Amino acid sequence: MERVESAGTGRAPYGAFEHAVLLAEQVRERTDTLHRTLDELAETNTRLEDARREAEAANHSKTRFLAAVSHDLLQPLNAARLFTSALEELPLERNAGTLVTNIGRSLRDVEQLLGTLVDISRLDAGVLTPDVAPFAVAELLDALAEESWQMAQAKGLAFSYVASSAVVESDLALLARVIRNLVSNAVRYTDTGRVLLGCRRRAEGLEIVVADTGPGIPESRREEVFLEFRRGRDQVSRQSPGLGLGLAIVDRIARLLDHPLQLASQSGHGTLFALMLPYARAPVVEPAVTTVVPLRGSEYLKGACLWVLDNDASILDGMQALLCGWGCQVRVSTCAAELEQQLEEQREQQPAEAGSAWRGVLLIDYHLDAEDGDGLSLAERLIQRYPWVMPMLITANHDAEIKRRCRERGFPCVLKPVKPLRLRQALIHLLGEAGHDGP
Repeated sequence: MERVESAGTGRAPYGAFEHAVLLAEQVRERTDTLHRTLDELAETNTRLEDARREAEAANHSKTRFLAAVSHDLLQPLNAARLFTSALEELPLERNAGTLVTNIGRSLRDVEQLLGTLVDISRLDAGVLTPDVAPFAVAELLDALAEESWQMAQAKGLAFSYVASSAVVESDLALLARVIRNLVSNAVRYTDTGRVLLGCRRRAEGLEIVVADTGPGIPESRREEVFLEFRRGRDQVSRQSPGLGLGLAIVDRIARLLDHPLQLASQSGHGTLFALMLPYARAPVVEPAVTTVVPLRGSEYLKGACLWVLDNDASILDGMQALLCGWGCQVRVSTCAAELEQQLEEQREQQPAEAGSAWRGVLLIDYHLDAEDGDGLSLAERLIQRYPWVMPMLITANHDAEIKRRCRERGFPCVLKPVKPLRLRQALIHLLGEAGHDGP
């Protein structure tokens, strides 16, 4: 309007009108152009939204694919680990023993790489749901301490463990992944000196510390080490397996669990990681002994009566070889009908004087044949008929719902690939609660 009024000053009325019409036409053309641009932008946004949905669907599909493939891969890997673990416990000639040890180490490396890939894919897709529950931190750290002690001893490092009787709230399996990654890194990058795993009580929670006397992390790289595909020293990267995802997974799981993670380091003087866990709303006792000694060995399991149910014959062979090597009395079955027949035979043979005090352990896989249902539901049915059986679930499925169901029923849960040390300690703990004192 200002342009029309200014243009009309000193002009004839018709000239002013003609100029106004020209301006109106320019406004209309520019308005049409603006509408076309907005329409094109909306169409572009629609295409981008469709592409985003397709990408998310592909990402979830990739995660489901990796989960399915990992389960299929874990079955033969689990069997191979069981066979090599059984061989490692046998008296072998020097060369044969070295070969078996090397095979076991290679299988552990494959297991670690596969587990890392599956973990990072599930974290990226946002499908990893924590199963937060209260538990005694010693339930986790005692077993991890023995694993760590063995790793450190194999490399000639000293290892110290400061135990705690505190009760905390977290996802036990995810927390185990975090601490195991931190300790593995500490051992891998430390050439001489010692590694420490310990607990410190703080007002705001229990602090779990992993420290080493390794080369340390320069201040300029302290954020970089938490990124994907970043490794430590080049010479270590060439000598040890891994994808540089260990600390990336540690950082993401710590954020997922809302456990603050701190890093302190000095070049040439070692590194310290500290993870803060909330206390559970349960009474706790004062910390017990803090010395480092190996836990009770497999001789504690001699004479223990075990049943193993799995629909994979190779896994049954591997479990039987491992458990018999520990002195256990083992019976295996591939289906529920065969297992129930064995349990019936045991009930007939069970001495009357044993009464209700006698106990046996059932190691049952979660994924069974369709007619048998899932292992957890089957175990619930079996203990109604055979109350002297103590079930322990073994599964490659890391779903939080399965862990929650196990916890509610008081069934221990061991994840595949089965770590012999973890299985042994779980059996010792379960039999100890039932009053089995070993030989």
